[in-house]
Amino acid sequence: MPHDILIRGGTLYDGSGAAGVPGDLAIEDGRIAAIGDVKGTAKKTIDATGLAVAPGFIDIKTHSDFTLPINPKAESKVRQGVTTEIIGHCGFSVAPALPGKVALLKDYLSPSAPWLPFKELTFPQYLDTFPATAVNAGMLVGHNTLRLMVVGMENRAPTGAELDAMIALLEDGLKAGALGMSSGLFTSPGAYAQPDEMIAFGHILKKYNAGYFTHLRDESNNVLEAVQEAIDVANQCGVHVEIVHFKCSGMDNWGKAATALQMLADAKARGLDVDCDSYPYAAGSNPLKNLLPQWVQAGGVEAMLARLPEKETRARIRADIERDGLNNWGRIPSWDCVQISISPHLPQYAGRTIAALAEAQGIDPIDALCNYLVDDKGATRVLVTSISEDDIAEIVRSPAALVGSDGNCVATYGTVSQGMPHPRFYGTFPRIIDHYVREQQVLPLETAIHKMTGGTARALKLKDRGLLREGFRADVAIFDPKDFRDLATYQDPHQYPTGARTSVIVNGTIVVENAAHTGALPGTVLRRDAAGAVA
Repeated sequence: MPHDILIRGGTLYDGSGAAGVPGDLAIEDGRIAAIGDVKGTAKKTIDATGLAVAPGFIDIKTHSDFTLPINPKAESKVRQGVTTEIIGHCGFSVAPALPGKVALLKDYLSPSAPWLPFKELTFPQYLDTFPATAVNAGMLVGHNTLRLMVVGMENRAPTGAELDAMIALLEDGLKAGALGMSSGLFTSPGAYAQPDEMIAFGHILKKYNAGYFTHLRDESNNVLEAVQEAIDVANQCGVHVEIVHFKCSGMDNWGKAATALQMLADAKARGLDVDCDSYPYAAGSNPLKNLLPQWVQAGGVEAMLARLPEKETRARIRADIERDGLNNWGRIPSWDCVQISISPHLPQYAGRTIAALAEAQGIDPIDALCNYLVDDKGATRVLVTSISEDDIAEIVRSPAALVGSDGNCVATYGTVSQGMPHPRFYGTFPRIIDHYVREQQVLPLETAIHKMTGGTARALKLKDRGLLREGFRADVAIFDPKDFRDLATYQDPHQYPTGARTSVIVNGTIVVENAAHTGALPGTVLRRDAAGAVA
């Protein structure tokens, strides 16, 4: 019998970190059937001469839950070689959405998911009804969403009954197969949780052999203390801890990456299961409101919008930022470093900076920022350039650091083509390979691929993905390492990477063939079993 697909003559990078070797790869019934010098014929043969053949890339840190339902072809991700996305990060998940709380959740997530419809939804229903997509998806339960559903936006510890209610919602998701829980301790209401609350959740995650994925409480002036808080969860609860989109933000914190990475290395040497991931760009992305001090955001979006026009509010914001820098971002060189990305109610200003808006209006940047937030109903997303290039290289080469885009799957057409998103949405994985492997020689290709595949699969406990092994799921990326470059820029982000011979296979089905999307939607929802393995 012929194989379903036979990939001939490529250089096989198996995802373990081993150097590439020449060979063939055969696929049958959605799995890898044979590797090496494969005999026989196939229904479909791919000539991979001169190309790298690797496991499909696993994007461990994404927010594609906000776009996959309206962009199931996952164009910007799958064209990078991504075959699996982990969604529900930073404490933000679209489920559970409890009766009477749907509008609250929609309002809360409006800067991140302006086009996504919301409805009452339990986490099991969310997994069961997720639409067919081009990529596999593993889901996390968001701690901010749990707090919003139970405690609201109140700045206090939960009562015993409220903590029990949040734990019940978390367990509901974990029993259904959620991979773990995410936290966003940098912004309300997650920021109101004290360490003992997160330890309580950590013990529940341990009970279900699930993971903890955290956006640190502070990525700027107190980043080292925040890293230690995350390590403490691993130490006290025995769970895997993933520090997502790790960075040391703000000029005062440049150079701290080496110290933080050593903290992670020391923790791993003590037997703790801790990792981090990062994206290879100097700018991050966030709702504009999150750059303001916590007290400004207290009580939710409507309360924030009501206080922003007040002169006293603006004076206090100005003083706080002058003293401490931006909330969670630190001190930036200038307001030219904050660029409008997506603005649902003022789309004509995408690409403009706060400095440019202030200059055009002849007003102070704080006034321009506050006015803009009010006019855009709090829904603005921005790009913030605040990270040192030296720190990026330090993280990219670190054995503790995996690769995650922190981006949504979008496309060059339709609803998700609006605005000017971060170029990482289109370019994270080819940028690692082209810029940091080929140009800068920060690390070898096989190590980079390991950080995108086998290393990530280990962290996520994926039992049959992330490696080229007989019997494993046939998620495969085929590309030319000499012609796999990111083209997306901050000024022109909606651009797919180069690579006319790039092909991507998901669960044994060709989704991208010679850089063209086939329209196939073979992705599956990944679920964690009782032992913690994910399939």
